[in-house]
Amino acid sequence: MRIRKETDILDREEIDLIAECSDALAHPARVEIFRFIYKANMDRKTVCNKDVVEAFDYAQATVSQHLSKLVGCGLVDYQKESNRAYYFVSLGVLAKYLAAVKKLNE
Repeated sequence: MRIRKETDILDREEIDLIAECSDALAHPARVEIFRFIYKANMDRKTVCNKDVVEAFDYAQATVSQHLSKLVGCGLVDYQKESNRAYYFVSLGVLAKYLAAVKKLNE
């Protein structure tokens, strides 16, 4: 008797995660913003909306829309302090996303 190998190596949660995160990273500005936040976090620096506006010379509304998309998929999270929001990369979601994408090649 032959045991069948599981043919679908991605579960529904992983498929949804790939779709949502890939959609969020589909815009070049969001990739740049994500990388900026990631690098700042690795250097133990805080990042607020104003920092992103200054770094890329985007309008504040544009930055807010891009950050909203990154937060929506879970790749970026934020903490509110007083009247500012500080953004950081969710390393757990990033790791899950990268692991799921890696499975696409298996």
